[in-house]
Amino acid sequence: MTMETALRDCPPGTLIDARNMAHKAVQPVTRAARVNIPAEPDESHTNLAWDSARAAFLSNPIATGDGPIAVGLALSNLSLLVVRGDQTVAERPLSGISVGDAGDWLDSQLVGLGLGKASPVSHPYDLPPGAAEIATYATDGIEEELASLTSWFALSDSVLRDFASDNADIRPGPSPIRCWAHHFDIATYVSLEAGDFESARAIGVGLSPGDESYAEPYFYVNPWPRLDPRDLPVLSGLGHWHTEGFVGAILTGSELLATADAKRGAAQFIADAFALGRGRLGL
Repeated sequence: MTMETALRDCPPGTLIDARNMAHKAVQPVTRAARVNIPAEPDESHTNLAWDSARAAFLSNPIATGDGPIAVGLALSNLSLLVVRGDQTVAERPLSGISVGDAGDWLDSQLVGLGLGKASPVSHPYDLPPGAAEIATYATDGIEEELASLTSWFALSDSVLRDFASDNADIRPGPSPIRCWAHHFDIATYVSLEAGDFESARAIGVGLSPGDESYAEPYFYVNPWPRLDPRDLPVLSGLGHWHTEGFVGAILTGSELLATADAKRGAAQFIADAFALGRGRLGL
């Protein structure tokens, strides 16, 4: 099955249960990083990379006496992973087991490697109710939805990598493409000038798998500082401007799948909206 086929197998608005299950399941991965990697002020030690070979999110490298490992979550079948180099050294499918039992399994793997337990660690954020309330992992009945969700993340990682490469001449430029477990979005932050994070001009570009604003995956291009919602440039092709809570250009999954080529459509939307946002920011 191609990525394009998997994207179209499930309407984007039907992925809510799969998204919530995956959002909950990725939290032990980022907890393991939080307790075993020196903290960074921007929380980047807890973010995750997309591993296309495994269709999984992996933590930043965690040092052990025998070399670095990564903890991960294979998305399509919801399995916790422990990875060393190219080898998956431990795997635990989560379907049918409790959140607590999954945490115990990961803790045992970490302790065996001389690392700190993940389950006692608290996050400085709350999950959305649909994810927070999950007590037992389950994939029965949402297998196709998980496969489709996996394809949305795979598509976004591919598109964002191409976008970052195309804009590598910008300084300071695009950040690494990472998933942030709080919102469960995957993104790059394109710094257009040096300076304080609160005031320096930049544009966030990424994909959310869905949230309180849109109940389906959507690509976003968010200029910073926020543009004036009363005077927004006209988007030349796909997408629309969102102005409630944040100001950004949005392309929903439903809008994207109305095109013949999802990757091309997503790339064109991002390129066009980024150019408009950069122009409006004066850089």
